[in-house]
Amino acid sequence: ADVADFATLLSTYSEGIPKFAIILEPNGTAIPGITDPVIQLACLDSSLAIAPLFKRFGSVIITSGTLSPIDLYPKLLQFEPRVSESLNMSTFRPCIRPLVISRGSDQVAVSTKFDDRGDMGVVRNYGAMLVELCASIPDGVVAFFTSYSYMESILSEWDAMCILRQLSKHKLVFIETKDVVETTLALDNYRRACDSGRGAVFLSVARGKVSEGINFDRHYGRAVIMFGVPFQYTLSHVLRARLEYLQTHYQIREQDFLNFDALRQASQCVGRVIRSKTDYGLIIFADSRYNRADKRSKLPKWILQFMHDSYLNLSTDTAIQHVKQFLRLMGQKIDQEALQSVLLPVEKIESLADESSSELNMEGMLTESNTVVS
Repeated sequence: ADVADFATLLSTYSEGIPKFAIILEPNGTAIPGITDPVIQLACLDSSLAIAPLFKRFGSVIITSGTLSPIDLYPKLLQFEPRVSESLNMSTFRPCIRPLVISRGSDQVAVSTKFDDRGDMGVVRNYGAMLVELCASIPDGVVAFFTSYSYMESILSEWDAMCILRQLSKHKLVFIETKDVVETTLALDNYRRACDSGRGAVFLSVARGKVSEGINFDRHYGRAVIMFGVPFQYTLSHVLRARLEYLQTHYQIREQDFLNFDALRQASQCVGRVIRSKTDYGLIIFADSRYNRADKRSKLPKWILQFMHDSYLNLSTDTAIQHVKQFLRLMGQKIDQEALQSVLLPVEKIESLADESSSELNMEGMLTESNTVVS
């Protein structure tokens, strides 16, 4: 049955431009060092997934907090947008504080670039940064790493440096694994630690289970830390085939797509921390590359609206001062009048619904009239 399904998929799009490719991955995984050869049918054109929706419906609204940069989506999904708009977040207070930490307290630059990730100075600075942040931030903190292999290697080094022991003095430490059951249990215990007032830090991976659909609202996520820029594993045969396809058929440059994909994933991770109008949280970008305009400009508008120049290119000790100042500000009593000013009352929503219904009825009458006349 599996072979039949494979053959059916292979023949579905046999005409025109080949949109699928049969790819042999010698390692069978994006994790270096693991050998598990596998042959797979890879879709190279993401527009195939949404094409049936465009064909069935006359109007389609695509909305998300990570549609950035917004001009690349029409190319990837092959459609011409009638309206394309990126909106600010409507807030009654500066509930997000994005900080770019590019240096440790010793002024050594930090980054997860391949050439730097093995540098013990970078590893030590990342560890000291996490300890200091967890000592200053109450309740829950979520930290994302660029891959499982990098998280495992840096945790091993932190353990040897006694950094994990220092970290556990401030918060309980939980780690995402590839096992769904283990990760679910860790999440439950993480929330229990936050509820009890002990506080916890959850160490997870971009593109993992936690980064996609788990919310860390309220005290479960007072800060999220993104260690590095989560680029895909560029030696993957599937990724190489897709990059070649996008370059050949849609004129999307390789580096443009890789930057877009990495920053979209970073936005997906840090967006876990803010989930309502009264929520607040810190967003820490811990990599010197976020200082570059070509990287930073690809972040969503709801992050950029709070990212002032004074929050860029910080050292760890300077960032801690910003953290404490932000938490003092958010600790003040909520101004209910200001909160109501950014919320629509029930009466307003009902009146808008009535107006929309009337307009739809009018359009229906005009359509019928036109049909009769023609």
